[in-house]
Amino acid sequence: YSNVSPPRVSERVAHRQSIRLGRTMKLPCPVEGDPPPLIMWTKDGRNIHSGWTRFRVLQQALRIKEVETDDAGTYVCKATNGFGSVNINYTLIVIGKGGAGAANGGSENTPELAGKLVRPRFTQPAKMRKRVIARPEGSSVRLKCTASGNPQPDIVWLKDSRPLVDEDGGAAGGGGGDGGAKKKKWTLSLKNLTPEHSGKYTCHVSNRAGEINATYKVEVIQRTNCKPILTGTHPVNTTVDYGGTTSFQCKVRSDVKPVIQWLKRVEPGDENKFNSTIEVGDHRFVVLPTGEVWSRPDGSYLNKLLITRAKEEDAGMYICLGANTMGYSFRSAYLTVLPDLKPHINPVPTATSPSLPWPVIIGIPAGVAFILGTALLWFCQSKRTCSSSSSPSSPLPPAQRLPVAGHDRACPTLPAPQQANGDKECLSYEDYIAHQQLLLAQGGAGLAPKVYPKIYTDIHTHTHSHVDGKVHQHQHIHYQC
Repeated sequence: YSNVSPPRVSERVAHRQSIRLGRTMKLPCPVEGDPPPLIMWTKDGRNIHSGWTRFRVLQQALRIKEVETDDAGTYVCKATNGFGSVNINYTLIVIGKGGAGAANGGSENTPELAGKLVRPRFTQPAKMRKRVIARPEGSSVRLKCTASGNPQPDIVWLKDSRPLVDEDGGAAGGGGGDGGAKKKKWTLSLKNLTPEHSGKYTCHVSNRAGEINATYKVEVIQRTNCKPILTGTHPVNTTVDYGGTTSFQCKVRSDVKPVIQWLKRVEPGDENKFNSTIEVGDHRFVVLPTGEVWSRPDGSYLNKLLITRAKEEDAGMYICLGANTMGYSFRSAYLTVLPDLKPHINPVPTATSPSLPWPVIIGIPAGVAFILGTALLWFCQSKRTCSSSSSPSSPLPPAQRLPVAGHDRACPTLPAPQQANGDKECLSYEDYIAHQQLLLAQGGAGLAPKVYPKIYTDIHTHTHSHVDGKVHQHQHIHYQC
């Protein structure tokens, strides 16, 4: 931040500058600073901006093209960068005939100046764009024709190609049958307008280098003290798509600004839908919101009613009503809204309470299913562990013991000769077939009658203690065909 500095003048300048009429002048503003300063120019205390067409603010200078005597005066270049500011002052002198100069903007009383001839031109064209002006009777209007040139041009005002005279009898003013017209150098003021003021007004600006002119058309609207008149064909019947946008417009002629209001007819049976209605003719209408009323150059007034996202209930009769202190006039039009071609999808109602969020709705059944599945799995696992632990109590030797089947295996009963101590053993179906084939190979001895496989269901052991001290243990194996 050590380089930060307020603006300062980087070189010496001559504060008194002179330029010949019609030449191009460049006033320097050599300033520097960190950050770079913002430059602003003023002339006689007024800011110079883009509207000054002959003036151009450059990066470090002000350029003035085709200097006029009115350009003489005091110029200030002000540089600012937030840490300070600095001013450079100039006094500009415009040199004319015989070396005579003008300063401080005084030009009207300056003798005719010599030098380069400059053709007249309008210096404020933006204020002259509106050439057709309509005003009601009793109002006023100002017509501008500001111009420059070398030598200073003269201006003469004409009405319908005839010169105007001012109220004091001087040419180029107003008056002489056009009472209320008054001239102020470049501006013609017309006050208390009457129908006689209507016509074409021309400003004729000239000097030795050339001439220019501009014409205004003034229309004075006569007050007829009558109710408004709806002109043209609007509003007109309109058709719009469902959901589309359309508009009605209404053009009203009135000698004073009227009130324009849009109304919509209330269909029979719909009266209770609206807080207030008004009666026009034999029908009742509801008042609609109304936008801005635009004034047109021909003295009429225009208003539009915009209808967006049109629905079936928007269809019907609309009225444009124009009113002033003398009465009112109205005109009607119909709006047709085409049917909606999109299919309507009715949502299927759900039995679930809308107050429960969907994670809860899904989570509750899932949690119940998980708990039941876990309990069932634990039950099956405990049953399988129980069946496995009962096998060592079998009295059969390991060589003769057949594998115990699971709960889903068929359990045939061995014939009585092959059983020990009345115990039963659960066999797989393959073991049962192998055992029967062994009996057949031994000649069929002891072949059991037809035996059906049985499903193992339960096994438990009983232990009995006798009086003589003996202990007897046996198992019960239950089957189900």
